[in-house]
Amino acid sequence: MFGLGTQELLIILVLVMVIFGAGKLPQVGDALGKGLRNFKKGVSEAEELDLADLNGKNKPDSPSERHEG
Repeated sequence: MFGLGTQELLIILVLVMVIFGAGKLPQVGDALGKGLRNFKKGVSEAEELDLADLNGKNKPDSPSERHEG
């Protein structure tokens, strides 16, 4: 994935448990999962918009709708 081996992942897990404690670990994992899910959703939406722009589906109809910058 990111070039992390088993030893590196275990070290990261131990550090997270020391910093956040075992009780907060499910909350941290849940927040991390939600953040990753939102990031992937944003990336896929941006890719869809880019493809639509390349195909000419999102061309502005009037000059006031154009965003130059």
